[in-house]
Amino acid sequence: MEATHVQAAQGNGSSKRNLDAASTHYQLLSPTKTGHEQVLCLARGACHNKILTCPSQCSERKPKHNKKHKGCFIDCSSKCEVTCKWRKANCDGYGSLCYDPRFVGGDGVMFYFHGAKGGNFAIVSDDDLQINAHLIGTRPEGRTRDFTWVQTLAIMFDSHTLVIAANRVAQWDDNVDALSIKWDGQAIEIPTEGNAEWKAESGEREVAVERTDNTNSVKVTVTGLLEMDVRVRPIGEKENKVHNYQLPAGDAFAHLETQFKFTGLTDQVEGILGKTYRPDYVSPVKRGVPMPMMGGEDKYKTPSLFTAACKVCRFQRKAAALATI
Repeated sequence: MEATHVQAAQGNGSSKRNLDAASTHYQLLSPTKTGHEQVLCLARGACHNKILTCPSQCSERKPKHNKKHKGCFIDCSSKCEVTCKWRKANCDGYGSLCYDPRFVGGDGVMFYFHGAKGGNFAIVSDDDLQINAHLIGTRPEGRTRDFTWVQTLAIMFDSHTLVIAANRVAQWDDNVDALSIKWDGQAIEIPTEGNAEWKAESGEREVAVERTDNTNSVKVTVTGLLEMDVRVRPIGEKENKVHNYQLPAGDAFAHLETQFKFTGLTDQVEGILGKTYRPDYVSPVKRGVPMPMMGGEDKYKTPSLFTAACKVCRFQRKAAALATI
């Protein structure tokens, strides 16, 4: 049986409770004669013991070529349905972190966060989970603030640290992997053949990193905590000119685009993104302006990528763990 994952609800601001684990509580069956994957739903409710089959438009849950084929998403909750979706971060979706940097919170409200180049900030800080981001950036002459992008994410839980980073590259090439991943300080390689995934067992949790394209795109799952779709992308020449970034030559400014889905966050969760998942959260940003800004740099800045020492951080290690970029 597959590991059971819980996805965060994606509704409006009044509906932020996690979906029942029923959504992915199923047993994988043998494919149909035409190669369509199918499952037996195990969760209680209207979908119990029903068989759901992936349609022709997306016959596999994990297609080998993500750019060309959508994945089959199976929902054994009361929806009892299968849908076809691209397996990549949706920068306009709930829980996304993209661009320079732009967030869409758990309440569906979009906002920007200034930060500072070279700085580290707490994206999520909760009892069992800490996610920090390291920013790269540049400040053109005459500008009072940096342009910044997320280069690295450190996901800390229990005694472990998973690091996902965009490598610095002078010239961007879609066919070259610019993604680096470390597990407890050791570099790991994600296979490109077969299931194209790496797994580790961590107590009751399973950690999986799966390629969702040939290069620069992965899905990360930590059971009981989160799912995240991550892609590395550069700043192109056209984008550079349109936004007047004035990027220096010899650096494509490769950075991460990410969409998170959380499981079991507490009502006191903190962090730039994390606090937007509080059930009583009301966004302070101005709506209807081109770039609504979220303040709080002083509250969320951490001394390093691997500490939860910000002013409002909640996470504490269960045991000592060291990691390096």
